[in-house]
This record gives sequence, structure tokens and C-alpha cells, in this order.
Amino acid sequence: MAQIKVLCITEDPDRPTTAMFVGLQSAGVDVTVVCPAGADSRAVLAAAGVKLLDLVLGGLRDRAGTRLLRDELIRGRYDILHVFSNRPLESGIAAVRGLPVKLIAYRGIVGNVSFFSPISWLRFLNPRIDRIICVCNAIRDYFLTMRPAFLRMPAQRPVTIYKGHSLDWYTAAPADLSPLGIPAGAFVAVCVANYRPRKGIEVLVDALAELPHDWPVHLLLVGQMDAPRLQARIAASPVRERIHVAGHRRDAPALIAACNVFVLPSVKREGLARSLIEAMAYAVAPVVTDCGGSPELVIDGESGIVVPIRDAVAIARALSRLYETPALREKLGTAARARIGTHFRIERTIEQTLALYRELVG
Repeated sequence: MAQIKVLCITEDPDRPTTAMFVGLQSAGVDVTVVCPAGADSRAVLAAAGVKLLDLVLGGLRDRAGTRLLRDELIRGRYDILHVFSNRPLESGIAAVRGLPVKLIAYRGIVGNVSFFSPISWLRFLNPRIDRIICVCNAIRDYFLTMRPAFLRMPAQRPVTIYKGHSLDWYTAAPADLSPLGIPAGAFVAVCVANYRPRKGIEVLVDALAELPHDWPVHLLLVGQMDAPRLQARIAASPVRERIHVAGHRRDAPALIAACNVFVLPSVKREGLARSLIEAMAYAVAPVVTDCGGSPELVIDGESGIVVPIRDAVAIARALSRLYETPALREKLGTAARARIGTHFRIERTIEQTLALYRELVG
């Protein structure tokens, strides 16, 4: 088979995506990547022989950028354009018009696409897209159950390929939590996320207040959590002195590794949260809601605990079980790490992506 040429465009070249590009290049794919000029991953990609292209795309209205993209697709004789974010997808759809280039989109969250939304037709509902790689089955299922049914996309268009990881990436030593005001020996539940209403952080704050107040259980919130709505909820909590807001931290994995339990209380649209995968890789027992892709990562009672959405009492009950039963906490944490190591491997992501490329080009 002739070598497949792929142009990949990403605005967020995280470690799994970067490793996938490198793996595809090693597997014989001719990969060129468009990513931000200041991305840390550029050095890794260049060292692996992956070609880099500087091209800034501002969406469909960026006619100059779209024209440059189209010129590159023609000049480079690419087989596939693989786009990982929204604005470049708009440009990509316009750029491939009339060209024999297969177009692959990436979708990382559930929902927020509608047949009645014009912008959805400029992006994921556009029939020019050949495949949509969904990061979990929940996203694929959403696309295939949209209403009205007669407008639904062909069943083969959305495909699930989990974003793979490697346990070797997660070696940070547990951080010292005392500078955050958390006393030694405390039982710590952590949530790492940037605040949005759909993340359900307020429900988690309420859950902490449901626990016996004499238990040394603390809540650590990591990420952009400065929303007035959340601050007011914390201020009103009877256990507010045991809620610690750390803000954005580059050492988030080390903070997770130092905690006893990881909680992801999302209420809608959750994909495959990177922070949840990091917690599982560090063998931190997870508590998640039955939302989006989280139950695909966490098997209830085997590699964590799954609770209903918007249920502070259920989260508190799960925390109580893990606080009172250290053996269960250790068992679930160990199984969570093993699940990432066996079912969400970066090698599997590379294999499935390569197979998709070959299917489209062949």
C-alpha cells in the first residue's frame, strides 16, 4: 500500500495526541501537524520526524487562511485532513470542497450539536465530513440518536476511538498538601476541572456538608474555580473551612496523587476527562456521575463508584464508604490503574486510527 499522507490540525496538542502523531509516523504514515507556535509538543514531534506547518486558521470567515489550507492540501497531495478543533474544522470543510481529500473531525464532548443550529451544519453535521472520531461511545450514541431521526447522519460516520494513555507518563511524586491548608493525615477528595455549570462542582460542595462534621474530610478543588456562583456556594457551606481552592496548577497530577479519592460530579456533556484518567493512572479511587463517557472509564464497584447526576447525598454516601473502608479504596484504586493500563492504551489508539486511515484511503 502506498504511504498515506495526513495533515493534522490541532489547537491543543496534549500528550496523548502528540504520542498518537508520533506513533502514526513510526507506523509509516506521512504526518504533517499544524499546531500553535509555542506548543511544548513541537520539539517532541520534530525529534520524531513529524513535519510541522505554521498555519493560523480563524474559521470559515478566515478566507485567507482557508485558501492557504486548500493550497497546502493540493500542493502536498494529502490523502486525509484530520482536524481536532472547531474553528479549523470550518476552514477544513471549505478547503476540501471538490478535492479527493478525506476529512476526519474529532469530538470530545457530548451534545451541544443540533439540527436546528446553523453553526452545527458548518461543523459536525456537515455532510462533507467522512468520519467523526468520538472520544467515547456516549458521543457516538448522541449523534446516532439525534432528532428528528430522518436528518441523522449515516451510522458509519461517527466512530469511537478512545484517547489512549501510557502508565509510564504518570510518575510524579505525591505533592505536599500542607501549603494549601490541608493538615497531615486528613482524608482528601479532589476534583480537577475548570468551572462550568455542567461540571456540577456545587453538587460536590453540598456533598461534603452531608458527611459527619467531625470527620477530617477535606475537599480540594484544582483548576479555574473563581466563578461567583461557586464562591457563594462555598461561602455558604457549613464546612467551608475544609474546602480548599487551589486554582490552576501545573502540578495537578502530583496533587491528585496525594489525595485519597478523586470526584468528577459532572451533570451533562462529559466526554473522557483527562483529570479522571490521570487519577485512575495514579491508583486514586474515583467517584463519578453517570454522565457521558465517565461510566466507560469507571466500572461501578470494580474500578470506582458511579452515582446519579445532581445527587449530593449519593456522592456523600460514596465518600463515606471509601473513608470508612480503606481496603475498598485501595482495591478500587488498583483496579482503576489496571483499567487504564489495559483498556485505554495509546498503542490501541494508534492502531485504530491507522486502521481508519487505511479504510478511508483504501
